[in-house]
Amino acid sequence: MVTRILVALSVLLTSSPAWAAEATSVPEGSHFTLFGLGVLGVIVGRRAAVSAQRRQRARDAETK
Repeated sequence: MVTRILVALSVLLTSSPAWAAEATSVPEGSHFTLFGLGVLGVIVGRRAAVSAQRRQRARDAETK
């Protein structure tokens, strides 16, 4: 059990580019992730703003 933990820690802490010297480089998805999160934030924000306006209009109509 202890040996498995030590092996797992050594694999996680070892720099992997030394092992992957001849491998094909894969582009990171961080740019796409950030762009997608930004678009999702805009969509959620707009929907929240529209629903808040609808609630306010309904309250105003009830008080009149």
